[in-house]
Amino acid sequence: MAEQQFTRKLKSRHIQLMALGGTIGTGLFLGSGKAIRAAGPAILLAYLITGIICFGIMRALGELLLSDLKYHSFMDAIRDYLGNRVSFVMGWAYWVCWLALAMAEITAIGLYFQLWFPTVPQWVPGLVTLVILLGLNLMTVSTFGELEFWFALIKILAIIILIVIGAILIGVHFHSASGYVATPANLINNGGFFTTGTKGFMLSFQMVVFAFVGIEMVGVTAAEAEKPKIVIPKAINGIPVRIMLFYIGALTVIMCIYPWSKLSPDNSPFVLVFRDIGLPGAASIVNFVVITAAASACNSSLYTTGRMLAELTSTAHRPEIRKIGRLSKRSVPATAVLISAIVIGIAAILNLVMPEGVFTFVSSIATTSFLFIWGAIILAHIRYIRQHPDKRTFKMPGAPFTDYVILIFLLVVLGVLCMEKQTLIALLLTLGWFAILTVASFTQKKE
Repeated sequence: MAEQQFTRKLKSRHIQLMALGGTIGTGLFLGSGKAIRAAGPAILLAYLITGIICFGIMRALGELLLSDLKYHSFMDAIRDYLGNRVSFVMGWAYWVCWLALAMAEITAIGLYFQLWFPTVPQWVPGLVTLVILLGLNLMTVSTFGELEFWFALIKILAIIILIVIGAILIGVHFHSASGYVATPANLINNGGFFTTGTKGFMLSFQMVVFAFVGIEMVGVTAAEAEKPKIVIPKAINGIPVRIMLFYIGALTVIMCIYPWSKLSPDNSPFVLVFRDIGLPGAASIVNFVVITAAASACNSSLYTTGRMLAELTSTAHRPEIRKIGRLSKRSVPATAVLISAIVIGIAAILNLVMPEGVFTFVSSIATTSFLFIWGAIILAHIRYIRQHPDKRTFKMPGAPFTDYVILIFLLVVLGVLCMEKQTLIALLLTLGWFAILTVASFTQKKE
């Protein structure tokens, strides 16, 4: 895969909205219901803590990317600072990360469509969406950028509107059809802020971390971004404000309008709240938005898995494997994108066999895998600081101390995944996959 064949056609607005879209997805629109039931109002603190950690990861990532503009993605930085074997393991693990994420998204799409078409099998809407997005991803990278721009814009406007409407309802103490009154007191009703105790608070981190997976996608666009020295820092530095507004703000409004203990862990709290307040067509509009959010994340998954698979196979010893990494006439790794889409389609089969547990299972696998990827980014950043203490630009605040704080957080979340059977199984399967990759990595050169 020739380096010069990549075209820098992702404009500033594309990168900005993609960075924002990476923090707004199914983890917020669907997974927040499960997280709220686990932690109660304390979920706001969990999102705040995780958001701060993710901002630190992104600052470390940004510093690595800008240290060498020849990097295709952050995997090149991992290769430089942690070696070929670690890069091999993390590269293939990252590919699987995004496959699992896309599986969660098409599963969510099937769940969302149940509001409109309860008799349609859960696997059908997701599979149809996947096929449509595959066709769009086989076009130019600018087509992907435009699609992701509008997807993200819809999500942003929807959440802003939700917050505004919610603030008005709270201000007038709106009485819902179920008799609930919109008031800030709903936040601490039924037991206070830490109503589910320390265990419930800790268990919520699995879904909270899942809400942020994909935030590092900006690190995969490095080779196709215009003016990366300007665009990448701008996208990363805007993350804290987005977290406060789109996570803390939106969930605060939801729990003020609707008592948190009444929210269903299996449905989008956004849809439930607007259906309950009785605004004509509001639930359907919000349902359209959350479908858009899931389609956006699936679209990003196809983009990321296609580029990553192309990069991983481009240096293979066997010519037939290297062909997977070739770019089409439109500068798109078409074969790699197609293979990724086929694997993602397995989720349709899972939804047919075990529709009740697919979302939590695949989201747990994605969460576990991303913890290791983020950890590798931080370890590479620590090594970079040691080797180039005088050549740093776009410095990560407080490094390397903040790097170690992030690593401790990631280890704690791994411990949380051991606390429930379903997430423990996902963790063990992920560790098994990493063990296989580690054995396979011995075919790689040390340097």
